[in-house]
Amino acid sequence: LCRCYVEDRSSKVAWLNRSGIIFAGEDKWSLDPRVELEKRNPLEYSLRIQKVDVYDEGSYTCSVQTQHHPKTSQVYLIVQVPPKISNISSDIIVNEGSNVTLVCMANGRPEPVITWRHLTPTGREFEGEEEYLEILGITREQSGKYECKAANEVASADVKQVRVTVNYPPTITESKSNEAATGRQALLRCEASAVPTPDFEWYRDDTRINSANGLEIKSTGSQSLLMVANVTEEHYGNYTCVATNKLGVTNASLYLYKRVLPTLPNPFPG
Repeated sequence: LCRCYVEDRSSKVAWLNRSGIIFAGEDKWSLDPRVELEKRNPLEYSLRIQKVDVYDEGSYTCSVQTQHHPKTSQVYLIVQVPPKISNISSDIIVNEGSNVTLVCMANGRPEPVITWRHLTPTGREFEGEEEYLEILGITREQSGKYECKAANEVASADVKQVRVTVNYPPTITESKSNEAATGRQALLRCEASAVPTPDFEWYRDDTRINSANGLEIKSTGSQSLLMVANVTEEHYGNYTCVATNKLGVTNASLYLYKRVLPTLPNPFPG
């Protein structure tokens, strides 16, 4: 709303902008349906613009011709626009060690300030207010969600996220040897960290073990179990757990030891 008042009812008035005359007296010269006069009392001659757009920004002049002297009053309309993220990188999958560039572009007036944050428990916010976030030699710890925030003082910030998945080869995080008595059940466990999730294989010497003949392999996610239902003498010894994904392979040795159960003393000696 651009306000303007006249001294008496006989004044001749007009509203103008850089494009020309908008209103001359009561006559509307502008073809824009959003523009109208507001006259809440006989001496008011204000200009109202509905649904303001950035193209409406600029100088507006109220020209008043009275019997005594002409006068003009100017209003400069500044149009503010809430921040809006217009373009952001899609979720990506990269190999560890790659260089990654994330893009986040936003519109708004004043120009939005863009900040990036890695959504980890520490919530590291990156220095610099840039549309581009560059990560050189990305590590597995740098995987996860990245949040782009576009902010100006007009309205609340616009926020969007990008998920970065970092592939890396397997590393064995746990390989637990065990012991079991003959005739009992035994369990060997192997865990590996890898993205994508690793495939597991088990070997006894150079022979691959399959789930058969009392042996069962159960792999879920990053863990694999080798279960022996009924341990015999031939089951004791060295085993190898192999974890593989498309980036590499690793292995670990585990041992199944024989447990000797204590013998109870004879309650009736002799």
